[in-house]
Amino acid sequence: MATPPPMGPLGNPMFDGGPPPPPPTPGTDMTGICFRDQLWLNTYPLDRNLVFDYFALSPFYDWSCNNEQLRMRSVHPLDISQLSKMTGIEYMLSEVLEPHLFVIRKQKRDSPEKVTPMLAYYILDGSIYQAPQLCNVFAARIGRALHYIQKAFTTAASKLEKIGYVDSENETVVTESKVAKETIDLKEVRRVDQILASLQRKLPPAPPPPPFPEGYVPPAAGETDKGPEAQGAELQPPSGDPIVDQGPAKRMKLM
Repeated sequence: MATPPPMGPLGNPMFDGGPPPPPPTPGTDMTGICFRDQLWLNTYPLDRNLVFDYFALSPFYDWSCNNEQLRMRSVHPLDISQLSKMTGIEYMLSEVLEPHLFVIRKQKRDSPEKVTPMLAYYILDGSIYQAPQLCNVFAARIGRALHYIQKAFTTAASKLEKIGYVDSENETVVTESKVAKETIDLKEVRRVDQILASLQRKLPPAPPPPPFPEGYVPPAAGETDKGPEAQGAELQPPSGDPIVDQGPAKRMKLM
C-alpha cells in the first residue's frame, strides 16, 4: 500500500524556509494551460483523500488559502468542520467520480454560512484544468453560432449567383396594368425556377394515388376537358343496377 505523499512538494519555498510564492490573482484566466504529474500518479493513488495534495502541485493552487494553513497544522485540508471556522480563500471538493473526475471549487468564505464561488477546477484522468466561466462559455457559443450563420449565408449567396445566371439585356418583359407598370426580370424568374427544380429533384417521389372504388369507371380523356355542367348533362342513369338485379345488396361487415 502506497504511503501518503508529504504535506508539501519538494522544492516548495514554504518548506525550504524561503518566502512563499505570490498567490495568483483571483479571476486570472488560466484555461489555456494544463497540469499533469505522471510521476506522482505512478506513485500514489488518485482518490478523494489524496487528490488535494495532487492539486497543490499545480500552478492553480493558491498558497495563501485556508487549506494550506490546515496542512501546516497536520489537519486534512478539506476538513469542512475546520474550514467553516475560518474566513478567506478556500478550496472545496464539490464533485467526485473516482478515479476519473474530481471537481474542486475555489471560493471566498465570509462566515460559516456565507461563501462566494470564484473559480472551478476539474481533474480529468490525472490532468488538471481550470473550468471556464459561464459568461465566457456563452460568449464562445454565441460567437461560434454567428460565425457559422454568416458562413452559411455567404455560401448560399455564392451558389445563388452561379445558378441560372443569364446576362442578357433583351430578356426583360414589360407588362402594363391598370394600376401601375411592373417589370419582370426573366433572369430572376429562371433562377427561381432552377432552384425549385433542384429542390424537387432532391425530394422523394410522390406516393401513388389510391385505387378507385369497386365499380367506378373513370371518364375518358376527352371528357375531362369539358365543364362540370356539360359532363352532368351527358351523364345518364344506367338502364339497370347490376347489383340490384342480382339480388339484395350485401353490406360490408365491420370488424
